[in-house]
Amino acid sequence: MTSRKIRSFAVFSAAVSCLLAGLLPAVSHAQSSSSSSKGQQSSSSSQALPPREKAPSLVDPAGPTISLVSSEPVFVMAAALNACGYDEGLEESAPVRKKVREEINQALAKSEDARNKRDSVCLFIAQHRMTGSQRDISQYISLALYLTPPPEMETSVELPEMPPDSTQVVEIVPFLRSFAEAVDLHGIWLAVHHTYDDEADQLHDPMTKMIVSTNLYLKMPASTYDGRRFVVVMEPMLSPHAVNARVYGTDYVVVVSPVDGKIRMDDVRHTYLHYVIEPLLYARANAVDRMQPILKEVREAPLEFRYRSDSVPLTIESLIKAIEARTMDTGVPVYKIPADADRSQMPRYEHERQVYQQKVDAIRVATVRHDMTQGFVLTQYFYEQLVQFEKDPAGLRDTIGEMVYSMDVDQQVHRARQIEFDKEADGDVLTRSKPRKLTGLDLAEARLAAGDVATASAMARQVLTVHADTLESVADSARANFILARAAIMSGHADQAIDGFQKTLATSKEPRLLAWSHIYLGRMLDLDCKRDEALSEYKAALANRDGQQDTRLAAERGVKAAYAVKGHTCEDDDAADDLPEPGAAKPAMQNGAQKPQF
Repeated sequence: MTSRKIRSFAVFSAAVSCLLAGLLPAVSHAQSSSSSSKGQQSSSSSQALPPREKAPSLVDPAGPTISLVSSEPVFVMAAALNACGYDEGLEESAPVRKKVREEINQALAKSEDARNKRDSVCLFIAQHRMTGSQRDISQYISLALYLTPPPEMETSVELPEMPPDSTQVVEIVPFLRSFAEAVDLHGIWLAVHHTYDDEADQLHDPMTKMIVSTNLYLKMPASTYDGRRFVVVMEPMLSPHAVNARVYGTDYVVVVSPVDGKIRMDDVRHTYLHYVIEPLLYARANAVDRMQPILKEVREAPLEFRYRSDSVPLTIESLIKAIEARTMDTGVPVYKIPADADRSQMPRYEHERQVYQQKVDAIRVATVRHDMTQGFVLTQYFYEQLVQFEKDPAGLRDTIGEMVYSMDVDQQVHRARQIEFDKEADGDVLTRSKPRKLTGLDLAEARLAAGDVATASAMARQVLTVHADTLESVADSARANFILARAAIMSGHADQAIDGFQKTLATSKEPRLLAWSHIYLGRMLDLDCKRDEALSEYKAALANRDGQQDTRLAAERGVKAAYAVKGHTCEDDDAADDLPEPGAAKPAMQNGAQKPQF
């Protein structure tokens, strides 16, 4: 596609904001996300699309809707990571982690063959280190969820049916299998499995209490989620500070590490709320699309790009934040009027009850205010709606529609415009990372999202000038080219944008970069009235198995219908040729006409 060009600069300029309405979510996102119910609807155009991820091997289609399990393949993978220097959270971990490491070390000391096979695993891990962060670990956990138990240790589904991050490291499987056999990890697993059972017994009641209390608040029984699974995988060999929360098709999987019978229950509940709420709002994606104007107001917020670019994820997260604020443990001791209270003292007791309630409300409101300054600008609206919801006997499934349809979008846009956003983002269980000061390409992404094209471009070019032949720098170069391509779109340079996306496709191994490069190229080809070539790009985006809702919906929309800008159709070539050249008056769409939504 070296010579593809947009037919009219004016059409291209008019489409800039719409093209960027599907702006790529943060590249550091590690979640393998579910398809929406909207995306699961059958159509003739979708029959030829690549298959979605199948369920991990540990998910039993005939099993319970919600389960707490352990997994030998996850144990084997975690043990191998520990043998190769994975020490994060070691001192805070359950004693069984050190016990397993000691047994592995004893086996290694007795056998040179075992040491050689350990070294093969460690060399593979070292050669595939991309970020030096928890994300490196999470891709191996994702793979382990799709492995059969020893001794076979094979992938349980075909590679195209697995999440993309797992397939990037799938070549480790034969090395892992040999290492597990050499140190008898299966024997170690059998020896410590009773400890895992004890940990599970301690977690059972807290897990049950969390699920039941959440369902009671939402007035939604868990039995309504036919065909969908929520699975918590317990693995003490991992850091207790990390929670790997993932979505595979319709199955939500959380991998946690318990200590003294406790896990990060708030993070598990957060994922469970996604499990409950996402289908409800993705089923109403068209209604949520009318909230697109609010995205312009969150450009300066420290949000991941998926929240800045798609109103559905932003709405989902805002609703979840509101629910968490309404149901949080404020730390204020619950006030109860004494059972033997004298009636003459009731005014005093009532006053004390009101003081207690004011303290609780103040903490909750402060939490909402913080969520708003983080960029989840619909949290306050949903918080206010939930106050009324709590008084209504109807469940969330029945009231969510009214919450969405009755929202005054202009009012929420005005509210968002008054917020002074935080400079740094909190972590999120589905994309957990430590809050940090943005630097390098992360800062370039932030500047681009804020509309500072010149600064973003300069920072991306600086990365390209310091290129070295290492895996990390190649990945940075691909991401830098992707930033430059989007900057070229924003500045109206179609050829530069095409060149940047092509360079990204040629060098990147990151599924999200690849998928969104294809989507942008497809949209540009649609504007150029090359529908067949555009379809190839959209299908290539789906074939890259990015697996996230925003990417899948954008690509599937492209497959079902050509990307279009109001006032321009491919049936009216003469009208397009008459559009003004650069420097002339802007198209009508930029003077108040409604922009197409994605």
